[in-house]
Amino acid sequence: MYRYDVESAWSAPQFLLLALLLVPAVGAAVVALLPSARERQARLVSTAFAAVTFVLSVLLIVVPPDDFGWFAYTTVDGVPVVPWIELDLPWVPALGLEFHLGVDGISYPLIVLTGLLTLLCCAYNRKGRALAALLLVLEVGVLGTFLSLDLILFFLFFEVVLLPMYAVIAGWGGPNRRAAARKFVLYTLAGSVLLLLGVLLVVTSAGTGDLVTLTGATELSRNTQYAAFALLAVAFAVKAPLWPLHTWLPDAHTEAPTVGSVILAGVLLKMGTYGLIRVGVGVAPDGAAWAAPVLGVLAVVAIVAGALICLRQTELKRLIAYSSVGHMGFVLLGIATCTVTGIQAALVGNIAHGLITGLLFFLAGTIKDRTGTGSLDLLGGLRETAPRLAGLLGFAAIASLGLPGLAGFWGEAFAVVAAVQRGGPLWLTLAAVAAVGGALTAAYFLRLLRRVTHGPATSAVSTANLAVTRIEWLAWTPLILLTLAVGVVPALVLSDTALPLANLLGVKP
Repeated sequence: MYRYDVESAWSAPQFLLLALLLVPAVGAAVVALLPSARERQARLVSTAFAAVTFVLSVLLIVVPPDDFGWFAYTTVDGVPVVPWIELDLPWVPALGLEFHLGVDGISYPLIVLTGLLTLLCCAYNRKGRALAALLLVLEVGVLGTFLSLDLILFFLFFEVVLLPMYAVIAGWGGPNRRAAARKFVLYTLAGSVLLLLGVLLVVTSAGTGDLVTLTGATELSRNTQYAAFALLAVAFAVKAPLWPLHTWLPDAHTEAPTVGSVILAGVLLKMGTYGLIRVGVGVAPDGAAWAAPVLGVLAVVAIVAGALICLRQTELKRLIAYSSVGHMGFVLLGIATCTVTGIQAALVGNIAHGLITGLLFFLAGTIKDRTGTGSLDLLGGLRETAPRLAGLLGFAAIASLGLPGLAGFWGEAFAVVAAVQRGGPLWLTLAAVAAVGGALTAAYFLRLLRRVTHGPATSAVSTANLAVTRIEWLAWTPLILLTLAVGVVPALVLSDTALPLANLLGVKP
């Protein structure tokens, strides 16, 4: 483990942590200062900075200690186990605030996913330097959220993404982009107020915002945990989003530009589920156990409701957006079980959703941009005119419905298994209903493929140039390969998680 404080010397791993935030921040400034006429140069510069950030994120894996694990900051026999790399600097000493960053098993896959998707979006972007700069600012906020080990710092980075995402939707979205952007901001601000209240409650009650110290909630009373978890859970439910606080998501996805939808689905939604695990369960485990039945019921309602709504959708991006509600329902179900298997399912479900739904939005954006419509009634016969694009859409849809051997299978299947293992009438019922929701997921994705790829080509499809370009292959291939890799070897995401999760939850491994 590499740790830096004011009394120790800097080392390369600590520089990696700071560089992960500084490189995209500097890149955003450089791109923003370029002349407006140099749009191609702006795309190349933003892609270069995003590529450096991605390489830095991958390099974090070369320095983990022997106590590798998802929750490496939990305790083993009462002895704190700290992250792989940790940077702890005085920030506002008068208030006891610290600039505390760290990386471990729970954050590392999400950090790499953020770096990858930002790189692909910068390379794919054709809408100018301002959008490229905003993508890099978003990357700073998301990476800061995943790296923060101080609650106040976590909150600040969590909020950094709000205005840039608003600008992405409102500036480059569809005809109703301003209304969708306002709805996104209003919902997110409401969640931010609750998050701030929860953070302040924890910090004032415990006397510290350090997540390493707070994990396990030894400093918090049971009633404080109940109140804190209630505030935090609702706040993170808005960001995820989890039913019934999801209604901003379909409008945002439908109106956002392609790269905006990819970043929103691929990494911004993960901030909510990551926060629920890292902060909610980690800081208030008694509160999580207390709220578990309610969370389980809401998760299953989201799975079924999302699937039923998708069966009635007639707009391509809107259908994919509602599918995210169902997929996040499976993630929440895994978390709600408060078991090792359940949280492992949630962790791999997060990564799978980022890969697969990111690919789906890339494909949907291409189809909508080239044909001029996202209406399923006006799309059809794609395999007749663009068999490669139709094949890619088929692959992404089948992966998203949870076909064994692809990344989407593990999170959904083992969320149901975890509910069964939890036992009792409630959890067995929830498992059964969630399994039915999984079958409905297959139904609406097969319906989507039948409407879009089969039958005679519609006029919108037959007159459009739907050939896959070189840059599109470059952007989509990593997502395809990783979907296959995680599906075949889920240990890429879940290696050595059982013991640390058992320590977190206070159960025998």
